[in-house]
Amino acid sequence: MQTTAFTFSPSISLSKPRRPSIYSLNPISPSSPSRSLHFASINGLSGSSLPRFPSIRCSSSFRGLNGWISSPPPEEQGSDGVVVRAASVPESTGEIEKTSSLTSTLQLGALFGLWFVDCVALYCSDLSLVVFYLRFCLSVLKVFPYPITITTVQFAVGTILVLFMWTSNLYRRPKISGAQLVAILPLAVVHTLGNLFTNMSLGKVAVSFTHTIKAMEPFFSVVLSAMFLGEIPTLWVVASLLPIVGGVGLASMTEASFNWPGFWSAMASNLTNQSRNVLSKKFMVKKEESLDNITLFSIITIMSFFLLTPFTLFMEGVKVTPAYLQSAGLNVRQVYIRSLLAALCFHAYQQVSYMILQRVSPVTHSVGNCVKRVVVIVTSVLFFRTPVSPINSMGTGVALAGVFLYSRVKRIKPKPKAA
Repeated sequence: MQTTAFTFSPSISLSKPRRPSIYSLNPISPSSPSRSLHFASINGLSGSSLPRFPSIRCSSSFRGLNGWISSPPPEEQGSDGVVVRAASVPESTGEIEKTSSLTSTLQLGALFGLWFVDCVALYCSDLSLVVFYLRFCLSVLKVFPYPITITTVQFAVGTILVLFMWTSNLYRRPKISGAQLVAILPLAVVHTLGNLFTNMSLGKVAVSFTHTIKAMEPFFSVVLSAMFLGEIPTLWVVASLLPIVGGVGLASMTEASFNWPGFWSAMASNLTNQSRNVLSKKFMVKKEESLDNITLFSIITIMSFFLLTPFTLFMEGVKVTPAYLQSAGLNVRQVYIRSLLAALCFHAYQQVSYMILQRVSPVTHSVGNCVKRVVVIVTSVLFFRTPVSPINSMGTGVALAGVFLYSRVKRIKPKPKAA
């Protein structure tokens, strides 16, 4: 008969003494029936000289367990042998589960940390690009007062960048249907007007005053949403608009560079930019056909270029030729370089803004925009040496505080009315 060596686990209690260095026990596979164990000669000892042990049956409901634990025999065993079964999970299993849980927590924390760093880096990039855009754009507007042409050049550079990303597979080229283009067209129109009016305002008044007026965007958002979407604002939202309107009014009365064309251009920028948000809710295509934010921005940029180019030729003509710039006494190379840098920063900061919106919630994005506006105003005052009176500063601060309050109260959901 074939013989096998066995080792007894220390947890098996036997009625007779044993020799620990001689016997070995291998648990029988769970899939095989229980059987008696036979002992052979080991280390020179014959099987007849070894003490006789009762029959041992081994059972287990789990594979891969490292330890076997004895348990009381089940009912009607039919034998006086010792029954060995896996009655509980080993203590090492709990330690493994704790280690796995700790590892998962650390991985989640690392991913959240990377996401936070990524968002902070994007916000810093957005701020830096806005500041550089304002610097280069204003330097061009001072010597080249044609905001329509400058805006068209910015859209042209953005179009070239988008086409380069698509052709080089840096970003997936979308498949656009005619219905989608029709739905996006109103967004492209108001996007074009919003950026055009912003550049017109920057050429007329100080940067800090333009961005103070643009702090009234929440006011236009609430009014347009109530008119076209039927969204009635809560009392808290209406209350948060009061400091915004009051602060902008206070800053306007004491602004040294105030003039009506610059003021109304900034107000028109607010109206068109918030119209874009309302139209995106009202005219966007079905959800299953919707586009991601970056693709939508890319398509809007291309459409804005083709929409504004004929208007530019009709209103201002061709003003970017070297011959015209030289006849105006301008440094052609300097104007071209600064215009290109302003266009690159213009497209990049808007692209980054859409990337941020894709990573965070709209409320977080609105708070970030509020912080960005504060940084832009303070930086412009320091960098461009804009004269600011104490009352003007207080008005700007009250308006920005109202914007922050608005972004917070928007999180308050109205309680549903009981039936």
